[in-house]
Amino acid sequence: MNTLLPTDPLAILRGTFGYHDFRRSQREIIDSVLAGKDTLVLMPTGGGKSLCYQIPALVKRGTAIVVSPLIALMKDQVDALRLHGIAAAYLNSTQTTEEQSHIMDLLRTGELKLLYMAPERLLGREQQFINFIKELAISLVAVDEAHCISSWGHDFRPEYLLLSKITKALGDRVPVVALTATADNLTQTDIAEKLQLRQPRIFVTGFNRPNIRYVVQPKNNTYVQLVDFLSQHKSDAGIIYTLRRADTEQLAERLSLDGFSAKPYHAGLGRETKNNHQEAFLKDEVSIIVATIAFGMGIDKSNVRFVVHMDLPKNIEGYYQETGRAGRDGLPSTALMFYSYADFFMMQKLTTITDNEEQSKVMENKLREMANFGSLRTCRRRFLLQYFGEEAAAYCGNCDNCLTDYEEIDGTLIAQKALSAVTRLGQSFGVNYVIDFLRGSSSQKIREVHRKIKTFGVGVELSKDEWRHYLNELIQMGFLKRSSGQYPVLELTTKSKEVLAHGASVKLPKLVEKEIQTEGSEEVELHVDLGVILKELRKMIADSEGVPAYVVFSDASLRELLLYLPTTLQHLEQISGFGMVKVQRYGDPIIEKIAAYCKEHNLESKERAVPKATSKRTKSAGGTHLKTLELFKNGRSIREIAKERNLRHGTIESHLDLLIKEGKLQISEALSAERVNTILSVLSDIREPGLKPVKEKLPEDFSYGEIRMVMTHKNLNK
Repeated sequence: MNTLLPTDPLAILRGTFGYHDFRRSQREIIDSVLAGKDTLVLMPTGGGKSLCYQIPALVKRGTAIVVSPLIALMKDQVDALRLHGIAAAYLNSTQTTEEQSHIMDLLRTGELKLLYMAPERLLGREQQFINFIKELAISLVAVDEAHCISSWGHDFRPEYLLLSKITKALGDRVPVVALTATADNLTQTDIAEKLQLRQPRIFVTGFNRPNIRYVVQPKNNTYVQLVDFLSQHKSDAGIIYTLRRADTEQLAERLSLDGFSAKPYHAGLGRETKNNHQEAFLKDEVSIIVATIAFGMGIDKSNVRFVVHMDLPKNIEGYYQETGRAGRDGLPSTALMFYSYADFFMMQKLTTITDNEEQSKVMENKLREMANFGSLRTCRRRFLLQYFGEEAAAYCGNCDNCLTDYEEIDGTLIAQKALSAVTRLGQSFGVNYVIDFLRGSSSQKIREVHRKIKTFGVGVELSKDEWRHYLNELIQMGFLKRSSGQYPVLELTTKSKEVLAHGASVKLPKLVEKEIQTEGSEEVELHVDLGVILKELRKMIADSEGVPAYVVFSDASLRELLLYLPTTLQHLEQISGFGMVKVQRYGDPIIEKIAAYCKEHNLESKERAVPKATSKRTKSAGGTHLKTLELFKNGRSIREIAKERNLRHGTIESHLDLLIKEGKLQISEALSAERVNTILSVLSDIREPGLKPVKEKLPEDFSYGEIRMVMTHKNLNK
């Protein structure tokens, strides 16, 4: 291993890891650790947390101890570091006594720059290991997945509570850096207290993952919907989460019979089976893992293109972390969840903690927030970011709600029927009973006294799904509310009287099926054949090294190879992820394949017009907005482009909005001055958030897309 490394962080970033510049806050975090400060880092998955301790470990004298909860994560990290020429190792229960003794010898002689280990290994045997490292040159202690130390977090692990012993044992001479992607304010405070961090510097770099598209579909005929979704991702890797162990096996088997490459994973499987399935997934031999939440924390596979939740997660933190396993390479990815409010009641039982009423209430509130996310009609990304205390725009352009134009109907009669039913049932029953009452159900659950009420069955013309949708909307709009407690009932609000007593009109969104848009990268499609060749080469190298393919080079690096077509080692050094060691190690076969392809197809390499740190920019809204721009500049109307590209009118408008944000299109090119001024005049009078209040003040022929464009233009010119 090459231990003669430079001591400048930027030189290490470029020469060793192959990246041109630091991302947001990375340099400040690294400087904090190098200054000997305890540091707490909250950074989204794929945001570059590992570099925040790996680079200080390479700058400082001695060995960095990295505490990591999962064996798979340790192995992936160590494999990747070794391929960059860095002396790294791990200690865990899978190793023989001889292997562990060898690692200890390397540690004793100072030949390791980073040592990964699980907390129980670090603190076992009556602190023998801590006593051992007290006498060594330890550069820093990094605690990965630090939320595991907090009982308020979503993945509490009691063994993490013992980690404060490290702080005490090593004293002020060794900085501690705690890192996590998911922690609300309560959990952040708990992490700092439990680890006994000394006046820590706290870095919250934001929770936004702009390349992930958030989509929620109603839990109705879900297998058919799932197969339709997976059919759009035939060559992609993905994770499907289910609540029950049995469901993982049944779903994996059913998918396999239908031609998909899928394996199950849950805690009840034997260790060998779990390891085999995980290894096959990491090495791209299996495309889909169907798993419980036992799978995935710390999985470093960068090319996961989708994450599907078949059931409602317990909390936003868990959902955010699980969806964050998609798109770690920054390329467009999808998070799909199937949702029914009935899941909330089923999950309530699992959030109750025996003899701990306070924590049970916290967990139930977290579950309720997760259910609110499923029922949203506003921007899902904004909801997630605000949950973690981060402000966000009302429109993100890359979630199902932002990409859907809702058709509104006069829902006054529907609202009157619903509110009347809740009134006549004494505000004492939940959603399901109210729906059965409205539909005149013959179920024995309906009390005889309620069957005699005149309005029993008054809503028979609507299906259960339609009533569930409209009741959820009435709750979201404040015309109804759910009570607290394990069995919430529907109750009236002050707004209810406006409808029941004063005949106020109510607009409701029509129930429509949302299409799951998962557009891909056009640039990669330019050289599909070369992509196949390079993937085969990558797999061959990975197999010979005994590592997953994405460790050799990621899909993001592959995308740049196909875009810039480097045919010399010097040009290859400009590709993100190719540091000096990787270029020397794999450069020749890679440029040989590319050069041969270029010669055959009469192609030339492209010089990079921008620094590679900014070239990895992913394309929001699926990346096809540039095609829309080309057609729009050629005089096509929005309607013509939508028809030609087989996309919805609203999708094309969202492309134009994104182009205005990026400065590629002026508002004057998209809309007439008259329409812009009309919208601006309404915007100046509106104080309520969102698009709906603006739309209601405009003539009917104005669309939500036009409003978004003008709002973007206005924000850019503040």
